[in-house]
Amino acid sequence: MPLKDLFKNPGRVFSRKPAGTTAPPPTPVEIKFIPGAEPSARLDPWWWLVAAVAVLIILLLVLKSDPYWRILLFVRDGLWITVLLTVVSFVFILILGLLGGLGRIAKNPVIHLVATLYVEIVRGIPLLVQLIWWYFAAPVVIQSLGRVLHFSPLANYHSSAIFLAIVGLVVCYGAYMAEIFRAGIQSIHKGQMEAARSLGMTYLQSMRYVILPQAFKVVLPPVGNEFIMLLKDTSLVSVVAVADLTRRGREFMAAHFNPIEVWTLIALLYLIMTLFSARVISWLEKRRSYER
Repeated sequence: MPLKDLFKNPGRVFSRKPAGTTAPPPTPVEIKFIPGAEPSARLDPWWWLVAAVAVLIILLLVLKSDPYWRILLFVRDGLWITVLLTVVSFVFILILGLLGGLGRIAKNPVIHLVATLYVEIVRGIPLLVQLIWWYFAAPVVIQSLGRVLHFSPLANYHSSAIFLAIVGLVVCYGAYMAEIFRAGIQSIHKGQMEAARSLGMTYLQSMRYVILPQAFKVVLPPVGNEFIMLLKDTSLVSVVAVADLTRRGREFMAAHFNPIEVWTLIALLYLIMTLFSARVISWLEKRRSYER
């Protein structure tokens, strides 16, 4: 090779391989997860506890159908009422909690004051007392207001027990959910909002597209815990004439005088619902951690 070509492209000279040899195949790059962040392909071992409770319920129904099968047939409508109360209430709790959380961090003093008063007052009253107030006192207040205003729809107001129970649950749990959302939003670094505003987004757009999606990932564990607590606390609506799982069990016990069998089955039904909900929430949390 001429000397001038050597200085023009020295890499071709020094990297040239002897004739008749072939280059080895490239080594594939192995991608590894950070230790402790590998997605587990195994089934969550706590699902076995859910299966064990389900098997126990089936064994009781098969081996001792009288009275367990009769109890299950009697309380099955109350079981659906419990699920309905939990799901419907939780949807409105999320909405009210989000509004309350945004109100707690609002710069408007009136909105901040209203949200703070709501949270502080409602959290200071037991849930059972609130349910009783909504069932017995709220209709009287509405009817009195209707008579004062000479407005017949309010003066003749009559509501269902299920509707008032949902209102009581939403108002009470909405205060706790507001604090969860407030903490989740404030956990996001202020630089995120500043960066979104510097890109020309309005405050609402920054909240919707930047802050809230990150905050939802942060608040998922406590929100899931609130769902499980709500599922169990729906048993309190039995004192305000709602035929939920607990009330139906109490009615069967009063008619047949077998408290051991009745409350054993009722407890197992609540247990399998809470365990199943906890496993689903745990699965969602793991997916959230992998997507970060």
